[in-house]
Amino acid sequence: MSTRLAMSAVLTGMAMQASANDLQSSRRSVSYHTVDVQGVNVFYREAGPADAPVVLLLHGFPSSSRMWEPILPLLADKYHLIAPDYPGFGNSSAPAPSSFEYSFDNLARVTNEFTTKLGLTNYVLFMQDYGGPVGFRLALAHPERVRAIIIQNAVAHEPGLSPLWEARRKFWADPVHEIDKLKANFTSFEATRQRHVGTSPHPERYDPDLWVDESAFLSRPGQADIQTTLFLDYRTNVASYPQWQKWLRETQPRTLVVWGRYDPSFTVAGATAYAADVPAAEVHILDAGHFALDEATDEIATLVRDFLARLEQRKE
Repeated sequence: MSTRLAMSAVLTGMAMQASANDLQSSRRSVSYHTVDVQGVNVFYREAGPADAPVVLLLHGFPSSSRMWEPILPLLADKYHLIAPDYPGFGNSSAPAPSSFEYSFDNLARVTNEFTTKLGLTNYVLFMQDYGGPVGFRLALAHPERVRAIIIQNAVAHEPGLSPLWEARRKFWADPVHEIDKLKANFTSFEATRQRHVGTSPHPERYDPDLWVDESAFLSRPGQADIQTTLFLDYRTNVASYPQWQKWLRETQPRTLVVWGRYDPSFTVAGATAYAADVPAAEVHILDAGHFALDEATDEIATLVRDFLARLEQRKE
């Protein structure tokens, strides 16, 4: 090798090393913890500076705080992100229904005590699916703590419930005779996949590990009983919609709605309905599914960062 080529190789290597050293990945700020709440080990993901504005991320079914992994590094440079797993989900304890009350009221109580243990007294609520019923209960219990809300396919209005909910209402009306049918569908592999892909014209954009892992989670001993017990209680959420809407109208929280249009369970009408209660709400309908971060991570991160930045500007 000539001296010139050798020097060029050395300089190229130095440039590549410098570039790698200059990279600042906020992924390194993500950490994983467990805290005891009411005798239950609650697992949570944490990212970002401890003294930064707090965003409390509440996951959906049948996922866990893992669903937030794509967006955590994209927000962690400026925000303190806390994402717990509810009891019965993810890496949190999953006691049997005989020893733990699987209701949305109780999940909210546990989550509320979780925030108290972590000293979270002022936060933005980022809610998806089951995160809506948990988050709205937190908001009604402690409205002074909620700086703003971000909604991602979490329903608070009946028009947001797709025709799929007719079969689910039959279970609520007659759980004894409908439970086997619900279990067969609710926890099936195909239903787990469909929650992600929905009607998206781009199924190739979805990582199959998403539903393979969730299906394995749903197949764990006791999960069918846990999830059907909790889903029977979902009817209390529908009954609570007027109360949540009243809170929205009276409080007029700063609101961002990011909604996947390909969701088989929650219709776009569920997104636009928020603007009826909060006229200043920012509503964005995305080319994505129920778990919109699967397909629209960058778009959601951009919208959320812009929303949070303007929220901080208003505070100053």
